[in-house]
Amino acid sequence: MMPSWMLRAVRASSGLRGRLIGTFVVVMVLGAAAAAWAGVQQSTASLIRSHTDSAAAELISRVTQASPSVRYPPRQDSLDQLRNAVGVNSLVSFDDHISRSGFFASGWESVPPDLRSAITTQERSDEARVSMQRVESDGAPWLVIGTPVMITSPGGQRTPSGIEVYAAYDLTGVDEQVDALVRNAATTTALVLPVAVLLAILASRSVLRPVARLRATAQSLASGDLTARSESAGVDELAQLTRTVNEMAESLQSSMESMAQMEEGSRRFAADVSHELRTPLSTLTAAVEVLHDVLARADYADLSDEDARESAELAFHETQRLVTLVEDIMEVARFDAGTTRLRRETVDVAEVAQECVSIRGWSDDVRITRVPESSASERTSTVCADRARLDVILANLIGNAVTHGDAPVHVEISTRDGGVSVAVIDSGPGIPPNDLPFVFTRFYKTDASRTRTHGSGLGLAIARENAIVHGGTLTAQNRDDGGAEFTLWLPVNVPDASETPKEDRP
Repeated sequence: MMPSWMLRAVRASSGLRGRLIGTFVVVMVLGAAAAAWAGVQQSTASLIRSHTDSAAAELISRVTQASPSVRYPPRQDSLDQLRNAVGVNSLVSFDDHISRSGFFASGWESVPPDLRSAITTQERSDEARVSMQRVESDGAPWLVIGTPVMITSPGGQRTPSGIEVYAAYDLTGVDEQVDALVRNAATTTALVLPVAVLLAILASRSVLRPVARLRATAQSLASGDLTARSESAGVDELAQLTRTVNEMAESLQSSMESMAQMEEGSRRFAADVSHELRTPLSTLTAAVEVLHDVLARADYADLSDEDARESAELAFHETQRLVTLVEDIMEVARFDAGTTRLRRETVDVAEVAQECVSIRGWSDDVRITRVPESSASERTSTVCADRARLDVILANLIGNAVTHGDAPVHVEISTRDGGVSVAVIDSGPGIPPNDLPFVFTRFYKTDASRTRTHGSGLGLAIARENAIVHGGTLTAQNRDDGGAEFTLWLPVNVPDASETPKEDRP
């Protein structure tokens, strides 16, 4: 397994800082290498040119000094005399006579053919020039220089004498100097590397410091601190980006504050309206109940009295529905305001489900089972929860299954993942796929054609909010074999000290 420090290094090298440092180092090293190589090439060319020019000038000087004392046509001793004047590694020839020593001990084999051809060509002109060529002999570099000897008449006319002079100069010292230049250039380039890395790190810090500040500002904004800002200085692209981010943060803060005020106003309005409606609704409910009971006991025979009974019946049910709607809206307002308080106690989910079904008269349509089956003494479905709110969750789920699905409705209670799971499964056609993501949305109706329903449209939303405040989850899905399935999961936890204890219940 890779060590943590190596992982951090890999991540850093693959990030913006690593790419910036790498690019900077590569550019500096390549620049230093190019400059060093250009310097080496220039120095090498200058060194070789200086050495060859010096060798050619030396050869011309010696030939010029020695040639007047040579008889013409020269004999062998004259050729030897001229060769001795030129130096050890030299060759002098005239027609079939040759005098050689040192490098040219093997005779014409040591003279490059191209070089001799160039000298022979010059002998047919009135101007003598020095020709030279680099050769290798026994692994060592040599410079071979050749020139024809010219005869100057008393009138100043120059004519070829037919004498050819060749001299060889060892270039080993020159090559050693060139190698030293290359090594120095390589050493200089290597020394540039740590300096380049240091400069790249310093440059990356100065370049990425504004980026780091922007990242810190973005993290603060993401965590909810809408007052976070980055200091912008300069006129470069990063400064412009910083100002843009600050402007965005100011706009976001203004929008969020406006939305918070609007949301707070909406919650306060809903809570105030619901609260104000409770008193007149209580009075209206009592009056309608009395009217309903009176008409139910009366024995009226005419049609108008029958209409009165139907009107009273309708007013009674609609008043009850309005009361339920107001209570649900007030409950939602408490969830939104964060004022919901749990009164936890140890409860058996299976018992709460059985009581919920029995009280509401759903026993004929609902089947409650434990999965797997267990004895009551094992208490596998025991959780620490608010019993009243748990009843609200189960009543909404089971009532929704009974009302909008087909019987029988199965309630399966099991334990998993450190909690208790309650699956409410109906035998209906299931939830339309397009409506499935919105079943917990407030006032959302899966059948748009039904303008009036028995419930308030808030039951499933309230059930989900109650599950969340318990630390649980509530999900919905369609089963492969048909029917809708709502699954409630509650953790087996202990009461929170901040929640209202059971003894404080009114």
